Amino acid sequence: MKLRTPWITLLGAGALLVAGQAMAQQATPSPPPPPGTGQADTTAPMSSDASAHSQAVFQTPQGEVTLRSTLPTPAPASTPPPFEQLAGGGKFISADQASAYPPLANDFDYADSNRDHRVSAAEYARWSKQQ
Repeated sequence: MKLRTPWITLLGAGALLVAGQAMAQQATPSPPPPPGTGQADTTAPMSSDASAHSQAVFQTPQGEVTLRSTLPTPAPASTPPPFEQLAGGGKFISADQASAYPPLANDFDYADSNRDHRVSAAEYARWSKQQ
């Protein structure tokens, strides 16, 4: 009886290994089907120009789908308003006051370097230099 136990254990481990490999092969997702009849529109060639765009038209079971690729328009460069204007005459800019200037509202956590939930004049000056 003692001689059979190692063989049975080894045989069982081998069977589990083979079964695991078979399940892994079945679980591997098949590659997605190729897109319909994708036809690139050549009316707008690709270039490094900011106005460059391209589009591709695909036929799907639900109908025709057109994909367009364009570059985003650059944000206008503007100088940040004075600290006093945003602070409303106070010593700090709150998150609500920062919403008056969207770039600051977006970077509020970054501008608030000491994490006290308000931006001081020094923090605002440091943040404005990087804009």
